[in-house]
Amino acid sequence: MARTLALDIGEKRIGVAVSDETGTLARPLTTITRASKREDFERIARLVTEQSAGRVVAGYPKSLSGDEGPQAQRVRRYVETLAATLPVPVELWDERYTTVEATERLREAKRRRPRDRGQLDAAAAAIILQNYLDAHRPLRADERRATENGTRDTEHE
Repeated sequence: MARTLALDIGEKRIGVAVSDETGTLARPLTTITRASKREDFERIARLVTEQSAGRVVAGYPKSLSGDEGPQAQRVRRYVETLAATLPVPVELWDERYTTVEATERLREAKRRRPRDRGQLDAAAAAIILQNYLDAHRPLRADERRATENGTRDTEHE
């Protein structure tokens, strides 16, 4: 299975995360300081190649109500243009709350709020990616049976 690369696209930086080869775990990878679209796209394409990524998932910053605000529109247009330059599929994924969650996780890890915003951007990309991987992981046999029977196994939640 190919790795998945995730992007948290901001105005100044792009946080990048990558999955393991099994598509189970996400980890922060790096942060790209935005330059021109051409330079950004070249760096992302290089990471796709270096990480042997089979797809790219980009965080889609919808509003809390689920609507597409101005930032989400900018990201969608950016991703549409990026997708035309990459040899792998590119998908948008809802990223609501990921920066807040990344900040909390870094705090829980006994770190102060990172002075390096890039660390936060890469952590947010990892959360976006982990949410994506969790939503797309195949069901185990016991989960599949429970779903087919209309019951849920709460022991694993």
